Amino acid sequence: MNGWYSKNLGDGMMACVPLGRIEDALTLVIEKADCPGDMAVFTRNSSEGSLHCEVFVYFPPALASIAKELGAKPCPRPTSGGLSLLVGSEKSWQVLFSER
Repeated sequence: MNGWYSKNLGDGMMACVPLGRIEDALTLVIEKADCPGDMAVFTRNSSEGSLHCEVFVYFPPALASIAKELGAKPCPRPTSGGLSLLVGSEKSWQVLFSER
């Protein structure tokens, strides 16, 4: 599935405020749409060899317009390993990551 977006929120210790804002905003959007499986937001903590971890947020194609508004950049579909569901239905795992 193409059309994914990601946003690096930076250091994990400092990411809680912007992450909370994203969670609050997208919860309303996804609930209003009746929690479809193609609408979910995922996070991944990544240290990639550095001392501090960074928090990345991933938005699927169905949330592309909101992702762009939040300053996210286009990216390939992330692998499901290491992702955590931030907002959305559990069924989104099956819909968005059919390899699971």
